[in-house]
Amino acid sequence: MNILEKRFNGITDSTPGEEVIAFFADFRKALEKGEVRAAEKSGNEWKVNLWVKKSIMLGFKSGVLTEMQSGIFSFFDKDTLPVQHFSPVSKVRIVPGGTSIRGGSFVAEGTILMPPAYVNIGAYVDSGCMIDSHALVGSCAQVGKNVHLSAASQIGGVLEPIGALPVIIEDNVFIGGNCGIYEGTIVQANAVIGTGVILNASTPVFDNTTGEFIKKTADKPLIIPKNAVVVSGSRPITSGKGIEKGIHLYCPVIIKYRDTKTNSSVTLEDLLR
Repeated sequence: MNILEKRFNGITDSTPGEEVIAFFADFRKALEKGEVRAAEKSGNEWKVNLWVKKSIMLGFKSGVLTEMQSGIFSFFDKDTLPVQHFSPVSKVRIVPGGTSIRGGSFVAEGTILMPPAYVNIGAYVDSGCMIDSHALVGSCAQVGKNVHLSAASQIGGVLEPIGALPVIIEDNVFIGGNCGIYEGTIVQANAVIGTGVILNASTPVFDNTTGEFIKKTADKPLIIPKNAVVVSGSRPITSGKGIEKGIHLYCPVIIKYRDTKTNSSVTLEDLLR
């Protein structure tokens, strides 16, 4: 248990407001430095840090709605949650055009953000990533090293329920344009998610190499295996009136596992960095 966690555990309904504000300011800075995270890998499994998510909620509760300024833009939010500001020392490239990185998120050096992109509170974006135009990294989402998040794709966030695992994108994952990854889905290292794929807790994924469906269970989220190449697909409906009409349901499909040909088409360019 670190010092910040001990301070959080000591906060009660009778704790003076200024003490709560001071704690949250220190906590937010720790998030921005990557010193604390909403979720972390323990062995082979990802675990939620409940106190981190609860501390983020405390920041919403203790703040006061106010007008703030970022460059030429005004916005209205809790005064505990300002926009995060960067400098050349951070070695993060934020291309002009409306990108916003909320206070309490971590973006590592070597990452590029194209306009307009948005990174929400509690998110963790590791080094060497490309966050393309109109892309979202939601609250508490965890993104590994050298991840390419293509234009208009969304990594869902989750603050509530407190115990829910956020979306996890591990190292070297390539996510195509217009994708949506939600509801605590874990995409393991080196996977490739094709354009337009939607992954969530209620949609099983068919593995065409094994003939089996990959699903969320009572104790595990939907997990896309390492090196999997996932594309959009469909499957015939099995009940109701849709059978006779030939209706199909959306179904992501693992068509293969990453090979040399796949690597050549999704390799990130060091020259861009």
